[in-house]
Amino acid sequence: MGGASVCRMVVTMLAMFMLSSTVSADPEMLQDICVADLTSAVKVNGFTCKSNVTADDFFFAGLAKPALTNTTTGAAVTGANVQRIPGLNTLGVSLGRIDYAPGGLNPPHTHPRATEVVFVLEGELDVGFITTANILYSKTIKKGEVFVFPKGLVHFQKNNGKSNAAVVAAFNSQLPGTQSIAATLFAAAPPVPDNVLTTAFQVGTKEVQKIKSKFAPKK
Repeated sequence: MGGASVCRMVVTMLAMFMLSSTVSADPEMLQDICVADLTSAVKVNGFTCKSNVTADDFFFAGLAKPALTNTTTGAAVTGANVQRIPGLNTLGVSLGRIDYAPGGLNPPHTHPRATEVVFVLEGELDVGFITTANILYSKTIKKGEVFVFPKGLVHFQKNNGKSNAAVVAAFNSQLPGTQSIAATLFAAAPPVPDNVLTTAFQVGTKEVQKIKSKFAPKK
């Protein structure tokens, strides 16, 4: 058998193996519940299951009331993910509430593990996301309206109104993760080198150090 024939046969076998593995894999969880043991030292892709399960593992009252918005950006996020609701472990969903003071901003950020859908509880928001082709899709949304931020794309919400605003956010991940662009770049530990940031943003070292000082922990 020639070398080319052997290569074709190997490629075909690998393709069949991958297809077989994909088709025969279990696409969903294999048990009714797997409540997260948040104290376990065992590290897995998610959390290990605990045995002493109660109804409280599936309950969270933290989204009922507005959060304080006296933050540097005028917005506050309350997560209702697996870290708050252990019963969400392996279920692939979570919620959050975001409250905005007048002028409040949920700064540009990404959720690397989830698409986000927001439902406006009150107020009016200017929202948008940017694609990998640097195209901005933005819209003003009001009470009762919904907007979608695709998985992994940079997005933001801004309250340009004179009254408070709030949304409930839904995610297709038990722990979506959040990377705030500014904080990720200017508050990383160890810090991102100044010469990386000066080149990336086309500014001087003084400007970079000034921005970093804004994100430094307050003493």
